Amino acid sequence: MIAHHPDRDQIRIENVLSALGNPMRLTVVRVLSDGEEHNCGSILDGVSKSSMTHHWRVLRDAGVIWQRPSGRENLLSLRRADLDHRYPGLLDAILDGARSEAGLQRQD
Repeated sequence: MIAHHPDRDQIRIENVLSALGNPMRLTVVRVLSDGEEHNCGSILDGVSKSSMTHHWRVLRDAGVIWQRPSGRENLLSLRRADLDHRYPGLLDAILDGARSEAGLQRQD
């Protein structure tokens, strides 16, 4: 069972920035920025299940991702519409910066 997804108006900037301030969680968001749902086990290689669970919870509770059960796994997707509505341009600026530091190009 998935615990808590804040409503759009409950998403707080300090929680979003704190969640995205971790390099591993920022990598997750960069992967999810393709707009697709991803199996939670396919995003972070070489990371323990307990660590992944912690990172999913932080991102979910901050309102950055949707997490939904699918069989024995969970599917993750980015809450782009909600984040863009609450903080226009923030997610794009963060993702552009993360891609730049990683030497990647923007995917539109």
